[in-house]
Amino acid sequence: MQAEQRVQDSRVPDSINTRVIQACQQGDREAFRVLFEAYKDRVFSIACYSLGDEAAADDVTQQIFVKLITRIGQFRGESEFSTWLYRLVINSCLDERRKRRRFLPVAEFETVSNTAHHKTPETRYARREVADSVRQAIGGLKPKMRLPILLKYIEGLSYEEIGEVLGCSKGTVASRLNRAHKALAKSLVHLRGEFEME
Repeated sequence: MQAEQRVQDSRVPDSINTRVIQACQQGDREAFRVLFEAYKDRVFSIACYSLGDEAAADDVTQQIFVKLITRIGQFRGESEFSTWLYRLVINSCLDERRKRRRFLPVAEFETVSNTAHHKTPETRYARREVADSVRQAIGGLKPKMRLPILLKYIEGLSYEEIGEVLGCSKGTVASRLNRAHKALAKSLVHLRGEFEME
């Protein structure tokens, strides 16, 4: 299928996906595989940060693409495909958290900086500690504040797009982000100036 050649990375513009989505709606398995490859990392990323558990995020990612097989026909193109997909992901994550009925700390991810090989082991350790503290702080936010943070800073969505995904106004998104920023600043005050001497 020619659409596969156009899929260069995980951030595929929705205009490129139009033919792929239409083919999926007609039951084209190859088109579905292309869609899966284009979006699997983005879906997993949101689920991972939202749930704080890689295994649970992996399960949700699989569930999302199983749902897509049966629900892709419901996509009418009234919004961007990615927005519609994000709604499915967010709702699935919220359902998963309700099932657990308890707080799950954000999982520890191995993140390696592009310049990590230039850093001393002590600096790499300190940076990992800072990253873990940030993840813990984000994981401690209430879902109404955590989700806008994830969509804004992990997925790079605009306020309008976040509002569309979460079903709220741009003003509500701004308010939730503002409250989240204040909560994070309070939680992470001990990190201020951590790397000023570098």
